Amino acid sequence: MKTKPQLTLDDVRAIAQAAEAEARSHQWAVSIAIVDDGGHLLWLQRLDGAAPISAQIAPAKARTAAIGRRESKVYEDMINQGRVSFLSAPTLEGMLEGGVPILAEGQCVGAVGVSGVKSNEDAQIARAGITALGL
Repeated sequence: MKTKPQLTLDDVRAIAQAAEAEARSHQWAVSIAIVDDGGHLLWLQRLDGAAPISAQIAPAKARTAAIGRRESKVYEDMINQGRVSFLSAPTLEGMLEGGVPILAEGQCVGAVGVSGVKSNEDAQIARAGITALGL
């Protein structure tokens, strides 16, 4: 039987705390979502002042990164380069930059999705959260 690493609640809290700290250090009002490797929501937090829609977009970005096993920006880039058929991909709703997979021991164990500021800043916040795990 194979075994694989998985996120614990302590891991999720550490990611969320680091992501929030990064957002607050820039005074960015965002929503932060963390999902497991199947895209199931483990954490959602909407900082004061974040747009309500960001609480829908952040989990979608995280799910896309987790089940796709790659940053959600990859899909956005493909679509922007003319591969618009990806817009019909099933279960991929957050095909915008800001979803970053969490990789441990070469395996995807989940993802962080952020929404509320520029897409590259969303991704910056997500990566800051993941860095807290020391992977």
